[in-house]
Amino acid sequence: VQLQASGGGLVQAGDSLRLSCAASGRTFSSYNMGWFRQTPGKEREFVALISGTGVSTIQADSVKDRFTISRDNAKNTVYLRMNSLKPEDTAVYYCAASKGLSTYPTRYDYWGQGTQVTVSS
Repeated sequence: VQLQASGGGLVQAGDSLRLSCAASGRTFSSYNMGWFRQTPGKEREFVALISGTGVSTIQADSVKDRFTISRDNAKNTVYLRMNSLKPEDTAVYYCAASKGLSTYPTRYDYWGQGTQVTVSS
């Protein structure tokens, strides 16, 4: 599975962005998908995940009620809708695929290249 993340950019606090992650291959729906983020000098942090069917989702407490993860299996794409962005959301955002359902980055087998999100105050 190859993943390509896009949609990052420079925005102001309170703005919204939608990240996309396009996957190759015909088995996309068999993978649970996650979004993680990372800032320099810090470990990769869980943001949200969605099951292969899209029925189950989990968001980190820090983004709950602001970020929404979704997927379109017909388009082999997972999305992260980010509302009410804060400067502390600034990070490189990565999408990842896993056969398991986990918030730990070590449980993910495939990773996208990352997309930078910068939120100015």
